[in-house]
Amino acid sequence: MPYVPGVALLAALVVGCSAGAGSDANGADSKAGSPTVKPAPPGKYLTLPAPCRAVPRSMLKDLLPGAAELSGDQQDKVFRGSAAVTYDTDRKVGCGWKSDAPNATRSLFIDLERVVSYDPAVSDDDRADTVYAKKEKAAGLSSSAPSGPPDEKDKKGKKGKASKSPEVDDVTGSADPSPSGSDNASSGASTPGSSGSPEEALPSRILDNLGDAAFLQDLPKRAGSTAQHHTVSVVFRTSNVVVTVRYAEQPALVTQVPDGKELQEKAQALARKLAETLSE
Repeated sequence: MPYVPGVALLAALVVGCSAGAGSDANGADSKAGSPTVKPAPPGKYLTLPAPCRAVPRSMLKDLLPGAAELSGDQQDKVFRGSAAVTYDTDRKVGCGWKSDAPNATRSLFIDLERVVSYDPAVSDDDRADTVYAKKEKAAGLSSSAPSGPPDEKDKKGKKGKASKSPEVDDVTGSADPSPSGSDNASSGASTPGSSGSPEEALPSRILDNLGDAAFLQDLPKRAGSTAQHHTVSVVFRTSNVVVTVRYAEQPALVTQVPDGKELQEKAQALARKLAETLSE
C-alpha cells in the first residue's frame, strides 16, 4: 500500500498538466483565429535596365538627325549618351542625348523610376500609381479626360482641360507664362517671318495602349519668346516603374517652326519601345 499515494500523486500531476496544455491550446487557437493582414504583393520589376543602352542605335539615328553625319568618334560620343547622376541605380536611372545639326538641335532624355512601397499594406504598384498620378495632375490632365485630338466641345472650352498645357511643367521643370502655351503655336497660325504655317499641334492628352497608364504633354514655345523651342514629354507607368521620355527641338533660325506632330510621334514610339524592353 505504500505505493498508492505515489500513484495518486502521479495521476493528479498528469491531470493538471493535461488541463494546462488544454488551456494553452485554447489560447493559441483563439490567437490563430484573429484576423491577420497579408503583406501586399511586391512589384513586377526588381531592377532597371541600363538607361544609356535602353534606346537602340537605329532609333537614336532617327531621333537625333545630324549625328549620323559626324565622324566615328564624335558619332559614338553622341549615341553613347550621358547618364544622369543618381544615388541608387536600382531605384532611379536616366540618360540624355543631344545632337546639333545645321538646321536644328535635338535633345532626348529618358528617366526610369522603380517605385518601392515600404508600407506592407500598400503594394509597389499602388505606390507607383500614386507617383504617376501626381505627374499627370501636374501636367493638367485627368484619367477621365478624353484621349486624342479635341472635339468641337473641347475647342469651345467645355471640355478643354486636356487641351491646355500647365503653367508649370512637372516633367521638364520649366514654367510656361501662358497656361495654354503660345497662341501661335497652339492655334497653328504662323509666326511673323515664318517660312510656313506649321500643322496644328495635337494637345496634351491621356494616351491609350501604353503601359498601365500614360499621358503626353506638349509644350510649344513660350509666349513672347523668339526661340521656337518645342518640347514633348511622354510619361507612362508599367507595374511599379514610372518612365518619362522628354524630346525637344530647337531650330537654328527663329523663322523655323518645329513640327510638333513629328516630335509627338517619335516620343511615343520610343516610349512604346521602352515599355517592350521592360516587359522582356
